[in-house]
Amino acid sequence: MNHKQRIRSALVPEPADGLWSNCLRVGDQIYISGLTARGSDGLSVEGGDAYQQSRIIFGKIAALMQAAGGSVDDVVKLTIFVTDISTNQLVWKARREVFSGDFPASSLVEVSALAKPEILVEIEAIAHLGCGSR
Repeated sequence: MNHKQRIRSALVPEPADGLWSNCLRVGDQIYISGLTARGSDGLSVEGGDAYQQSRIIFGKIAALMQAAGGSVDDVVKLTIFVTDISTNQLVWKARREVFSGDFPASSLVEVSALAKPEILVEIEAIAHLGCGSR
């Protein structure tokens, strides 16, 4: 029987206890919560535009995947939330710099707001360990 295991990375600040888990592993499945470009203090936001914020977030996803024993190549699904749909090309540019080959299935959705006004992008991911080719 598979059980939940919380995955942590020193490169991805954890929320306060009792809020949510950034990353859970159940068997070979990895579930990554919506991540943002919040800094290590959990308050400040790094990156000035959607491209920079996306790069920071993809870096966090890579760190969590490595901590789980995999890589970004194991990511099979992304859900991307942006506050301005016209920035989609910036997000796709950052995505192309991280993923190659068969890209993850993806959704990009414009939302009216995220947790803080300066947060422009939030990304969640689902992965299956061992399915990537790297």
